[in-house]
Amino acid sequence: MNIAIDAMGGDNAPEEIVKGAILAKEQYPELSITLVGDQDQIGKFLPEKHTFTIIHTDEVIETSEEPVRAVRRKKNASMVVAANEVKSGKADAYISAGNTGALMASGLFYVGRIKGIDRPALAPTLPTLNGDGFLFLDVGANMDAKPEHLLQYALMGSVYWKEVRGVEKPRVGLLNVGTESEKGNALTKAAFPLLQEADINFVGNVEARDLLMGAADVVVCDGFAGNLVLKSIEGTAMGMFSMIKEQLTSSLTSKLAAGVLKPKLRGIKDKLDYTEYGGAGLFGLAAPVIKAHGSSNANAMLNAIRQTRSMIEKNVVPTIQNHVQSQDNKEE
Repeated sequence: MNIAIDAMGGDNAPEEIVKGAILAKEQYPELSITLVGDQDQIGKFLPEKHTFTIIHTDEVIETSEEPVRAVRRKKNASMVVAANEVKSGKADAYISAGNTGALMASGLFYVGRIKGIDRPALAPTLPTLNGDGFLFLDVGANMDAKPEHLLQYALMGSVYWKEVRGVEKPRVGLLNVGTESEKGNALTKAAFPLLQEADINFVGNVEARDLLMGAADVVVCDGFAGNLVLKSIEGTAMGMFSMIKEQLTSSLTSKLAAGVLKPKLRGIKDKLDYTEYGGAGLFGLAAPVIKAHGSSNANAMLNAIRQTRSMIEKNVVPTIQNHVQSQDNKEE
């Protein structure tokens, strides 16, 4: 098993990316990891004796660049070279914390889609209060979606949750403005019966306010709505902890109380940190492609590698392919 990693993508590259890869090798010594990027910069953070393969390139796709154009023009960019490793069969998957749009484009151009999947979905695992988390797709790969796309998202998410998380019948929910079947816009109203008839454990519509309460194991929506919800959750969590910190440091008494509460608060923060679950998978591609958070530290990269390893080990992509074909045959 070999995983290619774009060592130059993300805010903390290459240091935190390389350190995360080192942690992964310590936990999974049998795992082969290929680091793609500037060899001199990568080497600064590697031990003298290491077993990593390094592919040197000094070209990088910046966050500000137009994704498709950058992927087409920068053939030697670290992200593109990592994608090419998968295309050539030298790697089983690749990971990047870089430009999300470019990762999507490189995945489509070099890895390709699973037959029967019209559009890949960007799918992170988000936290729930009970600690189980839920898979949320799509959160921005496709701003517009058709009802059939939501059905495909549901099938892929259900397979992933069953194979990787070990839930026999994952509960699949459709993000909506109400739980009643007749609620929603044209997209959700058309998608609802498709999900009802599919070979999945569809539990109906779920509201955004219930997501962190564990309303479903897999939640599907179009990328526009999904990205709004994702950013709202991120912003709310950041705002809440900022307000709590401000209150707990406002006086001597508060500071003393903070000292007592600090371990508990850290536990809550860790529970709400979705990087603990890994990166966001680009579901629908012919091999695992994982988007790590742009500000990933070593631990977040370790979790992204762990997630990718599980997807390869559990044959998630071939299993998705089989389920999609079965659904297509059923419709015929």
